[in-house]
Amino acid sequence: MRIGLIGTGRIGSFHAGALARHPEVDTLVVTDTDGARAAGVADRIGRATAVGSAVEVLGAGVDAVVIASATSAHAELIALAARAGLPAFCEKPIALDLAGTLGALHEVERAGSVLQLGFMRRFDAGYGAARTAVRSGALGRLHTVRAMTSDPAPPPAAYLPHSGGLFRDCLVHDFDILRWVTGREVVEVYATGSDAGPAMFRAAGDVDTATALLTLDDSTLATATATRCNGAGYDVRMELAGELDQVAVGLDDRTPLTSVEPQGPTAPAKPWPGFLERFAAAYEAELDAFVQVVRGEAANPCDGREALHALRIAEACELSRREHRPVAVAEIRTG
Repeated sequence: MRIGLIGTGRIGSFHAGALARHPEVDTLVVTDTDGARAAGVADRIGRATAVGSAVEVLGAGVDAVVIASATSAHAELIALAARAGLPAFCEKPIALDLAGTLGALHEVERAGSVLQLGFMRRFDAGYGAARTAVRSGALGRLHTVRAMTSDPAPPPAAYLPHSGGLFRDCLVHDFDILRWVTGREVVEVYATGSDAGPAMFRAAGDVDTATALLTLDDSTLATATATRCNGAGYDVRMELAGELDQVAVGLDDRTPLTSVEPQGPTAPAKPWPGFLERFAAAYEAELDAFVQVVRGEAANPCDGREALHALRIAEACELSRREHRPVAVAEIRTG
């Protein structure tokens, strides 16, 4: 199989290595707006050719394309792949607004092509086990879910104005995995945020810390919190509490959390430093799933429409934060 890769930054470079190791992938064709970076990745992994543009990738006889470019280019590249009749895998998000997301999805539907979205947490073993526990009834009636994403350090200041904000860029992962694990839809949100940290967040009109209270369609209550300023390390967890039992995702010997109880666990010797390390196996698994989809051996595990559902929740949270009120997700219309 011959795979095209558009974007060779941090996540694109990781994907290049994973694809090069895949037994069903013979060669890669890679490109980046930074041609030297694309050439360096091609040289490093071998079995790869660097070309000058996305159009050249699509015309290089590839069987499918992986999109790991800057977010601003995602929708256009998805449309180009769809028109070329090529299955595409794309990192989240499709776009930072509903109009761009819907436009790209319409292109995919019009072409009858395949789009798999990169919500890697769906391929993490812990979240998969939690989903099984909920769906099997092992927890009993689920009443409370607590989700969190804490980055160890803020991104560069230049990134913030183009990120879409903390709800769309970061918490969107929590919104997606909440739907996937519970099998329920979010019907109402109440969200707030704080920009009391670095001044660059205030300058960008963003927040560095946020919390959302989410009501699911079966009256389960969930909270989702995020911060860009968690100096202890990269901390992504989910706790699910039911009438019979409760479970936790992301609680292990690398969780950057220290108990202050006399007999509690001490600080981890090697806390998770970032998302690539924490979710390395999940990233590989989602690309393996994409290869199976391209080969016709499996159904699409994360269709592009899943990004639309998560984005609507993020949009509702942003509206709630701005207007200081509960927002029904139904207020966020898609047509």
